[in-house]
Amino acid sequence: MLINYDDEIDKIIKIRKGKIQEGYKLDLPEIDEYFRFKKGNFNLILGHANTGKTTITLFLMLLYSLKHKLKWLVFSSENDPHTIIKKLIEFLESKPINKISTDKFDKHCQFIFDHFKFVDTSELYTYKQLIKFAEAVKQAWNFDGFLIDPYNSLVKDREILKGLNGHEYDYEATSEMRLFCKRNNVSIWLTTHAATNALRIKHPIQHEYAGHPIPPLASDVEGGGKFVNRADDFIVIHRYISHPSEWMNNHIHIRKVKDNDTGGRPTPIDNPIMMKSIKNNVGFEINGKKTLNLALVEQINAPF
Repeated sequence: MLINYDDEIDKIIKIRKGKIQEGYKLDLPEIDEYFRFKKGNFNLILGHANTGKTTITLFLMLLYSLKHKLKWLVFSSENDPHTIIKKLIEFLESKPINKISTDKFDKHCQFIFDHFKFVDTSELYTYKQLIKFAEAVKQAWNFDGFLIDPYNSLVKDREILKGLNGHEYDYEATSEMRLFCKRNNVSIWLTTHAATNALRIKHPIQHEYAGHPIPPLASDVEGGGKFVNRADDFIVIHRYISHPSEWMNNHIHIRKVKDNDTGGRPTPIDNPIMMKSIKNNVGFEINGKKTLNLALVEQINAPF
């Protein structure tokens, strides 16, 4: 089937006139310069195990919900739903769950209910089953983003595997996820783990983090470089978990931004976005300022 040529020329004319719609901002320059939420994007998030990639990802999702009322479907097989809801509530109040008043707790529960729906992870899913389920949910509840956390928790479709090897299977799975995004104007955020060998690569002796594992490269994802090939944006989340003083600093490397016209660009290789965990791990700050800024706090405290 051929494209509608006139539609594509209209898009180029909008770019020429500076009228192209940019991705959603958070009004946090340290993030907005490099990353935007874009509907219809297929985004990959890579990190070593236990470096906090799911926590950072959930926090960013919450910020976009607060700022732009975005809604999310969440599949997180390695976390019980109540632990995710608890963490989101703590983020909203910047306090541990047992320090939050009943009124605020009820308000935040309502906010989470309105903006997040959770897939039951007591069952196993193939990527096809998950996409089919997400499309059914989309008809009933118009969500904007879909977190799949992580890719390697999805079971392989045995019928598809009969005609494909593992490499080809991953290509087909990511291709179908990408088509789901474009077809439904929904952004998938797919988390992935780094290959075991990537953990063995350490910073050299002259580096400030000498001896610690380096942030994984895009090609270090389990399954290889095909994932970055399919992704619109590719994000690496890293933390030096064994460092005596830097363990609370989260490094966000934007490795790929496919469409610069709508905002964002790769971070400099040695200058990632830095988000520091605040006390009790109930939020993050950038350059000493809480990322839940005054504008977002006003939205939190508004009546529901």
